[in-house]
Formats: sequence, C-alpha cells, structure tokens
Amino acid sequence: MFSNFFLKSFRILLLPFALLYWLGVAVRNWLYDKNIFKSSSFGLPLICVGNLSVGGTGKSPMVEYLVRKIKEKYHTATLSRGYKRKTKGYVLADDQSTALEIGDEPMQFHLKFPDVPVAVGEERLVAIPQLLHDRPDTQVIVLDDAFQHRQVKAGLNILLTEYSNLFTRDFYLPTGDLRDLKSSYKRAEIIVVTKCKPGLTAEEKQKLIREIHPLPHQQVFFTAIAYGDMYHAVSGEVFHPDADTEVLLVTGIANPRPLKKRLEEKSNSYHMLQYADHHIFTIDDLNDIRDRFRKMETENKIILTTEKDAVRLVKFNAEIADLPLYVIPVRHEFLFNEEERFEAGVMDFIQHFKKQ
Repeated sequence: MFSNFFLKSFRILLLPFALLYWLGVAVRNWLYDKNIFKSSSFGLPLICVGNLSVGGTGKSPMVEYLVRKIKEKYHTATLSRGYKRKTKGYVLADDQSTALEIGDEPMQFHLKFPDVPVAVGEERLVAIPQLLHDRPDTQVIVLDDAFQHRQVKAGLNILLTEYSNLFTRDFYLPTGDLRDLKSSYKRAEIIVVTKCKPGLTAEEKQKLIREIHPLPHQQVFFTAIAYGDMYHAVSGEVFHPDADTEVLLVTGIANPRPLKKRLEEKSNSYHMLQYADHHIFTIDDLNDIRDRFRKMETENKIILTTEKDAVRLVKFNAEIADLPLYVIPVRHEFLFNEEERFEAGVMDFIQHFKKQ
C-alpha cells in the first residue's frame, strides 16, 4: 500500500510533463481532424480493437473473440504492431515464427488460430497492402491496438475501457495512463467496459453509461473476465486445482490484478513473481522461477502463468517439460445477455460493407 501511495505521489509530480503530453496528442489529433494529416481507407472491412490508455484492458481476448466468430464466415486476418519483438517491418507468421520475431500477443493468436494469417508491422499503412498481397483471399482484417494510429481509418472501431480505471476518470501520461484524448472516444462505434464485476447491476450499468456519455450512434457493452481450464504449457494436459493447491504465479502483463483476485478467492495461499509487461524471459529468470518454486514447502503446488506469458516461455520447452507449469486462458463474458447484440453489430458491419 505504501509503494502504491509513493507511486501515485510521484506521478502527480510529473503533471507538467502530462500537460505537455496532452498538448502534443491534442495537436496531432487536430491535424487529423482537419485532414492536414491524412487517413487512408481500404476496400475491405477493417475492425480496430483499441483503448485510450496503456495496456490492461483486455485487447488480446477481444481480438481472439472476434477472430473466433468472424473466421467461420469470412477469411480473416489479424495485424498487430508486434510490440517488443526483435524484428522490424512487416512479418507474416509461419510455422517457424517465435514470440521474439512477431511479439507475444501475435504469437498467441498464431498458436490459437493456425489457419488465420497473423501479421505484424509498425506501419499499418504499409503492412496492410503487404498482407493482402501475401493472402489475397483475405476478406476481413482485425487490427490489434490501432485506435490511436490514425494513418489507417478502420470501418469499425471497438474501444475498450477498464471498469476500475474508466477513461473518464483517468489522466494523461505520465501522471495517468491515458495515451490519447478522452474526447477520442467519439471516434468509436462500439465501447466495451471490460473487467466488470460479474454482479454488476442494471442501475450501475446505467450510471456508467451516463458517465461515458455515448453519442447516439454508439453502443456500450459490459464484460467480465471469464477463466478457462488450466492446461500444461507443454503437454496441454488439463489440470483442475483444489483449494489446497499452492500457486506460484509468474506474470509479465500490464494488469495482473484480476488474476491475483481470482487466486485470492480460489486458493488458500499463493506466491508471485511479477515481471514488466511483455518481459522477455531469460534462462536466469527460469532458474529464479525454479528456485522460488522449490522453496515452497508443500507438495501440492503448481506454477501458473498467462497465455501471453506462456508464449515467451515455450522457447524453454525442454527445461519446463518436467515442471508443473500451467497456463490459464481468459476470455470476455458479456453481461446482461448482450453477446448476441454485440456479435450482430460486428457481422452487420461486415455484411453492410460488402454491399457497398
């Protein structure tokens, strides 16, 4: 608690830099709004998943949700920046790709959907034509984390904002977590409040909608985190822990709070090794994990990590094959029985676009 207080106090001291950051973002957006900076469109449906803040709103599970739904009817591809990869420029994932080459989130998409083209490229304006050249049968592209990158104009923008850190209550970097203007929410067609408490009431829902103040054409949805069955990182074997299973949580994600809360509810005790977001694990890290795990006195114990972290650990397959290292998948669970309405909005956009 003291460290959180210190961090917040330190960030408040950075307010002058936050104001300069806001000014820079405001000028950039104004230049796009006035068409001084140009946005380019493409002749196929582009669906953008993004947020106004840095990390932790559930973009990857939303991309997975969309791909899973859309690929049943349309040839679908994903395009990401490939954050913290060791390569540059456009790369299309193949059987030899690793997280170091394409980034952890694209690698996660590639492993889950091997039949779906997964591409990365810092310049989306350049990467989209290359992707269409490589996969000319592509009918829909899902753009991961592209809301603030306005060189490309998506036809459908899905903006995510976290329930516990709504963009309306946030401030600009480095004092807060916002990397885009609060008013930029007006560019979205769909707004999803993520990581809600499962018991969110209708009254609370309406209060949040009033706070967001959506435009008449905007739809607002609410999701909670749903966890799937744990599976072994190498063998894929499903594991069902009991309340007495002691857990070593290993994570390098932006917001591990929901997972920590789940462990607090489901386990009698757990330990944690926390790394920076998108951390690239080394053999020294693996040795630290082994040592920490070994020091846990009980025999009924496992190591738990996220899918995003797991793709950065599988390079040590030989070393982790004998470890009880399990992965927990996450997905969005729509509240108030509105999943069908959300899916219908996405599919209507694609169908309507194809009729143009």
